Amino acid sequence: MKKQSLGIIGLGKMGGNLALQAMDKGYQMVGYDLHQNPELQEAGLTQAASVEEMLESLSSPKIVFIYVPAGAVIDRIIEQLASLLSEGDIIVDGGNSYWGDSIRRARKLKEHGIYFVDCGTSGGVDGARNGACFMAGGEAEAMNHIAPVLKNLSVPDGFVHTGAPGSGHFVKLVHNGIEFGMLQAIGEGMDLLANYREELNFPEILKTWNNGSVIRSWLIELMAKIYNEKQGFESVPSYIEDTGEVNWLVADAMRMEVPVPVIAQSVMQLFASRNNDRIADKAIAMMRNGFGSHPFGPDAGIQYERKFGKIENVESDFLYKKKVDSST
Repeated sequence: MKKQSLGIIGLGKMGGNLALQAMDKGYQMVGYDLHQNPELQEAGLTQAASVEEMLESLSSPKIVFIYVPAGAVIDRIIEQLASLLSEGDIIVDGGNSYWGDSIRRARKLKEHGIYFVDCGTSGGVDGARNGACFMAGGEAEAMNHIAPVLKNLSVPDGFVHTGAPGSGHFVKLVHNGIEFGMLQAIGEGMDLLANYREELNFPEILKTWNNGSVIRSWLIELMAKIYNEKQGFESVPSYIEDTGEVNWLVADAMRMEVPVPVIAQSVMQLFASRNNDRIADKAIAMMRNGFGSHPFGPDAGIQYERKFGKIENVESDFLYKKKVDSST
């Protein structure tokens, strides 16, 4: 039986694969993107020629997901949607927007009676296609409609309503910081193995580590997979590309006066990778490519997102002020 209709703006690797999963589970998906996607259309997605046409195909309350890179483009999309949507409709930002920007967007949309949900999405491209992990911030009324959808598109126990608007993207940001620390530790471990007095069998060691050891994980699994595919580290550049979100987290931690030495040092090491040629950096590049299809080497589009993805810092001061107010 067909479920409700959902709109999605941005049919790239995350939005497109989420649309495929949703269609597999019976949702009617109507998408909009600047580029046509014949593969998605063949799978059953209706690709509208305009945002207006997409919205006309949705039942009320209308639910529209946004899966485009963080930055000013999100504000432009929201502004267009706000002029077309009605009271009670829901906008879901599933990208990696800064949580302070999400609070601002939610407040502005509330003036129009439109709900905003900031939905951190983890699990990479494979998660979008087969079951993701969602961390969603938003008002209870919006969650009554969106939570069942997100639970259906997540892995078991892979959904949490984190709290008010902004909290979803903050929790996802902390998640990304933890990810950086884990990547750095595994990468440095690979470097140590590579510098042992005799050649070691990386594939067998990684396989063993992922069966019963304390450090078994999806990242170790990806490390083994990409290492085998690349037949070692030689063909992988040590330059690690990123969109800059964890830089925001380190700045937040400084305002909050919360020590995050591992996360902060991981960011510094990422910067250092762009001028070095180390096994640790190549290993991290491999794992990032595995879970998020992050490119090997520099990417102009990602560099642009890193520079312009965070709109402003004004709302981030709220967290510091809240901490100060609670102590007086």
